[in-house]
Amino acid sequence: MTLVLAMILDAVAGEPRWLWNRVPHPAVLIGRAIDWADERFNEGEDRKRNGVLFCVALCAAAAIIGWVITILPFGGLLELIAAAILLAQRSLVDHVTAVADALRLSLGDGRRAVARIVGRDTKDMDEAAVTRAAIESGAENFSDGVVAPVFWFAALGLPGLLIYKAVNTADSMIGHMTPRYARFGWAAARLDDILNWVPARLSALILLAAAGRWADLPLIRGDARLHRSPNAGWPEAAMALILNVALSGPRSYDGQMQEFPYVHGDGNRTPGPADIDRAVVMLWRGWTVLLLIAFLLVLI
Repeated sequence: MTLVLAMILDAVAGEPRWLWNRVPHPAVLIGRAIDWADERFNEGEDRKRNGVLFCVALCAAAAIIGWVITILPFGGLLELIAAAILLAQRSLVDHVTAVADALRLSLGDGRRAVARIVGRDTKDMDEAAVTRAAIESGAENFSDGVVAPVFWFAALGLPGLLIYKAVNTADSMIGHMTPRYARFGWAAARLDDILNWVPARLSALILLAAAGRWADLPLIRGDARLHRSPNAGWPEAAMALILNVALSGPRSYDGQMQEFPYVHGDGNRTPGPADIDRAVVMLWRGWTVLLLIAFLLVLI
């Protein structure tokens, strides 16, 4: 029941700026710990070993903090608040919607809005590229920011949720195949892949269920494998099929154009703000299905 209430609280309240302007968000604190470890241990010949040991320590610390919160006075209430803070449905929807609203004003506004939620180059994007980026971010973060946290809370309680958020944050910061992080961030990247394996595929099933298109599951398997990520391709392939929009495809990172294949390449390759609106509707419908699943767990 804590999970159900946390999902509802997150969907209603989102990320209160007045609070996070005064105190650091838990993700910010996790990020500071990762920055500290990066500066201190990402050097020498034992970077991979250091990265593995840091991931173990990070997960242990997250689990202990989660356990301590649950045994404190009013632990149930604190657990509810912590879970709601670490879920991201409302924040996700708000950021994706902001891209559609900005695109309706101008292409430049759309580029600036989407730059806040993606890591690719945005200055030369056309309207279709901005739209694809927003929809992709929505689908991928529905898995990373909503389904996976709910899954790990349901499985292991607040310690499991905190472990997942710590690993996911570490992957976003150091889990890159660059000269600096290929070894030190190896453990974070691999562990994030493992923790997201089930939630990513569950996200695709949830989106298909929300659209009433269970029969299309075999169609997205092939598309999911086209994605460079072993997990992100699943929710993106489901969203692409539901909206009939081609996602992924060529994009630029650090000034270098990379020719990634399209996911659902037969879909519309010139989407616009209205398609982002439809994606947002699907994100809410998917959230509703997930809430019903969580409520069924209460009854069981």
